[in-house]
Formats: sequence, structure tokens, C-alpha cells
Amino acid sequence: MMAANATIYKASLNIADMDRNYYEEHNFTLAKHPSETDLRLMVKLVAFMLNADEKLLFTKGITQDDEPDLWQKALNGDIKLWIDLGQPDEKRIRKACGRSQKVIIYMYQEGSALAWWKQMQNSLGRFKNLSVIYLNIDGDIELLAKRAMTLQCNISDFELTIIDNDNSVVVKEERWK
Repeated sequence: MMAANATIYKASLNIADMDRNYYEEHNFTLAKHPSETDLRLMVKLVAFMLNADEKLLFTKGITQDDEPDLWQKALNGDIKLWIDLGQPDEKRIRKACGRSQKVIIYMYQEGSALAWWKQMQNSLGRFKNLSVIYLNIDGDIELLAKRAMTLQCNISDFELTIIDNDNSVVVKEERWK
């Protein structure tokens, strides 16, 4: 079920991930919640690109407290990968780490991300299945957010380059945990 007044986006991603030898095309219909920004929508797509798999799915996201932004489940329903965006609280992280084999938090807003990390760093050390990654975005990623997107996504040496007809953006992963 899509949120009331959600904006619908169609994305065609051609992914060439040289780091993982993964080469596929993925087509999505995404609903952008009214409270979601173009930046957050694009970061959600970046999270998919960096972990692309035919079993990785977008969830209801921002409207569901008990689901991540993206997840990958095993055939038996176990959660293999839980991906959250932004700065979740410790309770949510603990729950995610308890429910999933692997948890990734992608942060993308420099000032608030650093403040959050300094506050949470010590308490997150005990979660062995948790990765915290800051996405250093070089370029105006919001220019890529169009109702119909066709994006070429190239990944090499943990650096993602996203290209459409008019723009290109480079995203570098900074692993904080």
C-alpha cells in the first residue's frame, strides 16, 4: 500500500559493480513519502546500488517502524540484510541487529551524521553484525531525482559513480564501523 499523496518515481538502474563482479539491470517503481526529500530518495537508491541483489527489496520504509528502508530475506523468511538510512536510535539498532544477520546504517548529512556518530560510537561497538557507513556525496545528487530515471551505476574500489544524460555524481563510502 502506498502512502497517501506519495509521489511515484520509476527508476531503471544499470549496475556495473566491479568490486563484486555484479552486472545487472533493475527496474523499480518507488513511492516517495510526502515527508521524504529528494536527497533521501536518492540515498535509498544509492543503498540499493551498493548492495544490489535480486532479493534486495525496498520496504514501506519511512511509514513502518518495524521495517528498514531496504532488506534482503532468505527463503525461510530470516532477514539476511537490514539497511537503515539516517541516524536511528540505539533501541532500533539493537532490534535490527537481533533480527538480521547483517545491518548497515548509511548516513549522508555530514554535520548531523558526525554528531550522531560521536554520541553513539561507544554504545554501538558491541554489535558485531553492524556496519556504519557515511556516504560522501560529490555532486548534486538531487538533480538525478526525476519521476522517470535511467541511471548508469559504476562501482569500483568502493567508489560509486552515478550517471544520467545530464549529470554525474560520485559517492565514496567512509566506513565508520
